[in-house]
Amino acid sequence: MPKRAGGPVGNQVQLIRVTLRLLERQLRGLVPVLAQATKATVAQAVAAARPPRPKLKLSPERRRALKLQGSYLGYMRQLKPAQKAKVKAVKAKKGMRVAIAMARKLAKA
Repeated sequence: MPKRAGGPVGNQVQLIRVTLRLLERQLRGLVPVLAQATKATVAQAVAAARPPRPKLKLSPERRRALKLQGSYLGYMRQLKPAQKAKVKAVKAKKGMRVAIAMARKLAKA
């Protein structure tokens, strides 16, 4: 059986092996981080290449209608199915504002 190299050269070789193993571990931990950073960079490049969306211009009338719709849906979410049916019927007959007032009362009760 061959004798292991000892002395200063053998110690240096052993130290280099240990150092390379540590470096390999650190690089393996770095791979996922680099992959994530690369994905983010690619996504940013794609977003920058796309033409910007035009800003949505809402008229005051449309903004009021959306606000009414949002409050209607917010109250409807709190109601039970039978109550929702009543409010929908009122909305169809008398309009959104009356339906919102009714839904508000039912939600508080």
